[in-house]
Amino acid sequence: NQMWELVDLPPGKKSIGWKWIFNKKYKVDGSIEKHKARLVAKGYARQEGIDYDEAFAPTVKIKTIRVFCALAAQNGWKI
Repeated sequence: NQMWELVDLPPGKKSIGWKWIFNKKYKVDGSIEKHKARLVAKGYARQEGIDYDEAFAPTVKIKTIRVFCALAAQNGWKI
């Protein structure tokens, strides 16, 4: 599948950890349909200023969404 590519770490850098996650997918009758596995990086272990410079995740408050939906309903806007 060519899923992995090995690369050299830059000088003075450490790799972040990883963890295997194992799950089972069940059929309707409760028997196991298949086993699933995925390898995930422990991104929470990164350190600001060392592993990355800044992080930004824009979010909106639920109250803002409700106001927008109310305005859309009142004015007949399609959203």
